[in-house]
Amino acid sequence: MVRAGSRAMVLKFGSAYVTSTGAFLPGEAIDNARMDAFIAPFDERCERIKRSILSENGIQTRHYAIDEQGNPRFTAAHMAAEAVRACLAASGGVALEDVDVLCTGSTGGDLAVPGFANMVQGELGAAPMLTSSHQGVCAAGVAALQHAASALELSDHRHALVVASEMPSRMFKRSRFVPTEGRRDFGAHFLRWMLSDGAGAWLLSRAPRADGLSLRLDWVHSRSFSGDHPVCMQVGTAPRDTRSYLDYPSLHEAERAGAFLLRQDLRLLPRLFELGVHEYVQLIRRELIDPARVDHFVCHYSSEKFAGVIAELMNKAGFEIPTERWYSNLTRRGNTGAASIFVMLDEFLRDRPVRAGQRVLCMVPESGRFTISFFQLTVVESNAEVSRPIPAPHDVATGQSPELGLLISELASVWHDFQSRLRRTPLLRRVTAGQFTREDYLAWMSAWIPQVRYGSQWMRRALEQLREPYLELGTLIEAHANDEQDDYMILWDDYKQAGGQAQSLETLQRNAGGEALNAFMFARAAQPNPVDLLGAIYIIEGTGQRVIPQLLPELRAQLSLPERAFRFLRYHGANDEAHLARWLRAVEIVLAHDKDGKARDGIVQTARAVAELYILQFKGVRPDAD
Repeated sequence: MVRAGSRAMVLKFGSAYVTSTGAFLPGEAIDNARMDAFIAPFDERCERIKRSILSENGIQTRHYAIDEQGNPRFTAAHMAAEAVRACLAASGGVALEDVDVLCTGSTGGDLAVPGFANMVQGELGAAPMLTSSHQGVCAAGVAALQHAASALELSDHRHALVVASEMPSRMFKRSRFVPTEGRRDFGAHFLRWMLSDGAGAWLLSRAPRADGLSLRLDWVHSRSFSGDHPVCMQVGTAPRDTRSYLDYPSLHEAERAGAFLLRQDLRLLPRLFELGVHEYVQLIRRELIDPARVDHFVCHYSSEKFAGVIAELMNKAGFEIPTERWYSNLTRRGNTGAASIFVMLDEFLRDRPVRAGQRVLCMVPESGRFTISFFQLTVVESNAEVSRPIPAPHDVATGQSPELGLLISELASVWHDFQSRLRRTPLLRRVTAGQFTREDYLAWMSAWIPQVRYGSQWMRRALEQLREPYLELGTLIEAHANDEQDDYMILWDDYKQAGGQAQSLETLQRNAGGEALNAFMFARAAQPNPVDLLGAIYIIEGTGQRVIPQLLPELRAQLSLPERAFRFLRYHGANDEAHLARWLRAVEIVLAHDKDGKARDGIVQTARAVAELYILQFKGVRPDAD
């Protein structure tokens, strides 16, 4: 899932889909003429600043969570909870009790402590769950998205909520500026006319929703340049003072000095856009972004003026995205900080028709101390083969024995490491990037066919080595071997339907990893009572049950091949769940006779060894094509 660059990091995902969105914008839309009732200028100079800034940022309406007297009508946590409720209401049946993870992003919640996610969980009255709070500026929501997607990718969590909420209006009311130092602070005045309130939420799920379109999260790139640049946007220090507000004799004195004003150093802003376009170009060079294949560009910026700056820099770099593909709701909803990209995507999905296969590139620059974030979403259709929750190969019903529970726990650790590494192989990275080709598919089939061809043979060799007390396993092994003995012919036919040119099975291009895997399986099957091979079956069948169904819709979308070329993949995903149930029964038989734990240890060790060989096999499929 993680691919490191020279000094950057991209997180790639395969099991995180945005299946629903929601937003909450407090009260009615406030136009520019009515702003004074909430955020009042208090002298002619302030009025001139307001007119100048509004003429440049293009914002026509926004929302405030305070009333005209400056009293709060909502809290940041309340707005977040309302966005979550709207998101779940549009989810097609996912309830709050189905959610396992809650991640939040915000410039600041209602309290300094505890974390904002805990306050939102409390506001929702949600059951115990994993929470994380990400505090920053605009990119805090992307950090929350990254965390939530990672939680789905690396665990058995089914659904995660990502929510961002901002309420800067409470900092901009007139009483906060008079009689403070803020009267002469242009950086603070600037933001008064730029920022507004709101919240947005996305539901992430392990699989696309069954009814309609979902957005697969392909990758996230977020990079901070705080070590290279001074603070640009902050609250907590006064002008010309390096002290924290906590270092003043009292909070009252910190307030009078202007330490609680949110301000921005406008002289530094041009650096942010230069960094943003530099990162954009680097992602293009790493083949994560193809401007020609970006169907929609959802970009967070605080001013219509800055949209022109970004477009000009992209054009100079030679990688422009046509402006008709851009989307923003800044003029209608204002700049809601970390919540902007969440509110924006919610409106985008209602305003713009999208279709399966389209790519949505999102950009979120943050001016706090300069962080640049990009992430890509791909529109996917509902698919019955993957829309149902796909259990992990180690999911077991409650009531299991302590011995089985221990084995399952150890195998789960092996599985999560294997799955993460598998997704980082060149072959699957090309699937995630939307760059998978017919040549990739044929090379994969060529390496896979021999493995499947010999599967039933090593099973029968293992059957011949069974002795007491494991003779009961014979019936299960024979049934499994019978199920799979002709599977390779289906795969061979798929290979031919996809355009494979090999004239016979013997002339297929062999894969060193696959050959090593076959040799290992036959060697283990020749040992007396080779019950440790249950660890091998766990990895092999688990891949078919869990990974293949997630890949199949992507392969269909990226390859112009007849449906007959995917018969084995369809069969593999549909039948391996039953195979794993048979595996579980075999494990129970072995553990019933495992008094010293040696059989359990052997199963885990063999699972780990086969995972290594499986990774080697996948790495060997067109390794130079990446």
